Amino acid sequence: MRYRVATLLFVFALLFAENVTAKKIKPLAITMWDFSWIERRWAGAGFEDWDKALDELKERGYNAVRIDAFPHLVAENATKEFTLLPVWDQQVWGSPAINKVQIQPSLNTFIRKCKERKIKVALSSWYRQDVENIRMKIISPEKMADNWIKTLESIDQEGLLDAIVYVDFCNEWPGYIWAPFFKNEKDIWGYWQSETSLKFMRRSIEVFSLKFPEIPVLYSFDNQRVELYAEKDLSFFDLFEHHLWMVQQNNSEFYVKVGYPTGLFDSQGYKNVVEKAENLYREKPEYWQKLLTDKIDLLAWSAKKANRTLVTTECWGIVDYKDWPLLNWEWVKELCEIGTKRAAASGQWVGIATSNFCAPQFVGMWRDVAWHKRLTKIIKSAEVDERCVNEKLRKRLE
Repeated sequence: MRYRVATLLFVFALLFAENVTAKKIKPLAITMWDFSWIERRWAGAGFEDWDKALDELKERGYNAVRIDAFPHLVAENATKEFTLLPVWDQQVWGSPAINKVQIQPSLNTFIRKCKERKIKVALSSWYRQDVENIRMKIISPEKMADNWIKTLESIDQEGLLDAIVYVDFCNEWPGYIWAPFFKNEKDIWGYWQSETSLKFMRRSIEVFSLKFPEIPVLYSFDNQRVELYAEKDLSFFDLFEHHLWMVQQNNSEFYVKVGYPTGLFDSQGYKNVVEKAENLYREKPEYWQKLLTDKIDLLAWSAKKANRTLVTTECWGIVDYKDWPLLNWEWVKELCEIGTKRAAASGQWVGIATSNFCAPQFVGMWRDVAWHKRLTKIIKSAEVDERCVNEKLRKRLE
């Protein structure tokens, strides 16, 4: 009898072990809704009805969204109405004119709606400028951490912390547009590898993690030297978020040939895109595609060497685009499909976007439901190298 009981227990243990082993992590199909989720709420702007926008996101197969939590404004006064200045008027992320926002309870309402639909939420911040320029109060890593602690506390008060998959302390750190409060050793966009930057990031995460040790944390980058992930010590990150586009490769060769400057308030850039961009791509598509896939491969290799997984929410073809006369979405979708598939096949990503245009205000991209469904299916069925996933992140992904 004892032998039979022992045998049965052994069999049950094996079955249980197999069941646990079978529960593998799959990548999130994630999109970036940045600060648009709360700024673009006027009629026809895409986010005036959050239920509709989220239902459509779910219909397309996405199960995660990255948004701006405005931590500097939450910490200042979570329920105050702030007046925001436009960061640009040529792009359709956010508002092209002065606007007003009240972060709480709007943030919790939005997160709750995501949670009801089993859509995970990644928090980030573009540190939008208000008329008082509150963001310039971030004078230390401790202040950066405190802003995020107050933001997470306001979310936790409503029992919504389990909806948060990770926190990105600053979008595309460090850059003069999103982090003007930070004084780096060199005035170079994306120069995160400086000692000053590394110390700031490490200390802010250290302070934050004392309060919220269960939340995966990082700073997102778009620095073109992706090999730095393998060279620099970022062990205090739980994962890497990197933004990658074809147009920035080979010293921004594509944009240089198009003649596209930073598209903030000058319309000439888009005039040049209309005139040259698609034709330039169509002349030698294999060349431009290889620039993209080679960088994706190098990024995957670097992350693997650092024993970290990746998330990419801004990608894969051109950085700036919109619904506009003579602008065609098909070549953009072609590049984005290639990038999505390459990242999914690498096994190194736990979160993959199909582009940085996957939002209701980009009608030409948004309306192709079949395209989104096909790619999100690929993303969510991809394999992940789980040796690079730490326990903190694993619990958030399960």
